Amino acid sequence: MKIDKKLIIAVIFLALFGLLMIYSSSSIWSLYKYNDSFHYLKYQAVFFIIGVILMIYISKINYNFYYKYSNIIILSSFILLILVLIPGIGSIRNGSRSWFGIGSLGIQPSEAAKLGLIIFTSKYLANNEKNINNYVKGVFPILFVSLIFFGLIMLQPDLGTGMIIFISVIALFFVAGVPLKFFAFGSILGIIGIIILIVIAPYRMDRITSFINPWKDELGTGFQIIQSLYAIGPSGLLGTGYLNSVQKHFYLPEPQTDFIFSVIAEEFGIVGAIIVVGLFIIIFYLGITIACKSNDKFAKYLSFGIIFQMIFQATMNLMVVVGLIPVTGVTLPFLSYGGSSLLVSMASIGIVLNISSNTIN
Repeated sequence: MKIDKKLIIAVIFLALFGLLMIYSSSSIWSLYKYNDSFHYLKYQAVFFIIGVILMIYISKINYNFYYKYSNIIILSSFILLILVLIPGIGSIRNGSRSWFGIGSLGIQPSEAAKLGLIIFTSKYLANNEKNINNYVKGVFPILFVSLIFFGLIMLQPDLGTGMIIFISVIALFFVAGVPLKFFAFGSILGIIGIIILIVIAPYRMDRITSFINPWKDELGTGFQIIQSLYAIGPSGLLGTGYLNSVQKHFYLPEPQTDFIFSVIAEEFGIVGAIIVVGLFIIIFYLGITIACKSNDKFAKYLSFGIIFQMIFQATMNLMVVVGLIPVTGVTLPFLSYGGSSLLVSMASIGIVLNISSNTIN
């Protein structure tokens, strides 16, 4: 069994750099809130160790295990997304009922649901390629399941994760060869759906207006993006140096999560930003190469879905912090603070590693 060592090195390096940046970005806030500047680092370090062990362990589990139990996986994900919405079971953090609280820790079931839906969709497409041109038999069933998941996540509400899940499924449709007219029609329905989501939740319109002109409400909806741009703008080629961020001093709210890239760019400048983006490009290239070379249809869809979903999430996060799209609330894989995100990301890479060692001649 030959493991893709390049992929492992890229992921481990990115996650280790994430640990360094979580300490740098969170130390001031952590000292203020917990009287311990290492609070977030310690938790993330534990999740990192567990994540590496999990990645190695899962890399040894044959990917056909997920094919066999895909129905159980998708059903479990569905049940968890329902349970988290129930008061007393799910807990509210940052305005979203997206967590199962365990002491000071939290588990986010939507992270597992992202992987669960990719597994289920991959099996479905592998078994129904002959019906892929038939919208009723080939596309609608999996689209229906995806919309249910999207709806449950929107009830939390979490538009960013919902978009990641839905667009990842659409990307798998494209790879499977669904006719292009489906995507044209789907785009129109998607635009209508986004308009409806904005109408029923006016705060989303506030995010859009703050995206267009963040200085219109510089102490409200535009605050995060303004502080992010203040971090990135003057960073220059090499930045201010490690631990020397100004914006982490209570300007950028909880910078160890969604806006950790802002601190990376501030402290390491253009060079640091290019290195981070370059590592994501390497992961994308290696993952897509594994998908293309795979001689098993399920493995091909699964590896593509995992890697695309991961890179799409990273792209969304990076676009937010530089002001290219409105704030979505998605984390940067392997770098942002968050145990659920890191563990699921590591487990996902473990699956891709197993595919690379079992399906490539």
